[in-house]
Amino acid sequence: MTKVDSKGRVVLPKDVRERLGIAPGTEVDIHEEDGKAVVEPRDDPDEILARMEQLIAETSSKREETTPRIEGADPIAQKHRDAVRKGAEKHCDE
Repeated sequence: MTKVDSKGRVVLPKDVRERLGIAPGTEVDIHEEDGKAVVEPRDDPDEILARMEQLIAETSSKREETTPRIEGADPIAQKHRDAVRKGAEKHCDE
């Protein structure tokens, strides 16, 4: 049985940590659910970025050019659009 120390800390049993993929340094969310404390590992930022990159690659390769270059458009906005497009095209080429 695990005990709560004077600072409110709890040591998760090794088998639970392994099943949940909680390694030293893993950030976790702790919340109450139906009168119980629930500990959930936060999503790994690298995994989130990988999923986002995959979605961008999938959707970029399927879409056609839909935003024409507008003469007289705000140059900063146009520069931003061009940078985003260039990044998406680069990602599709990889």
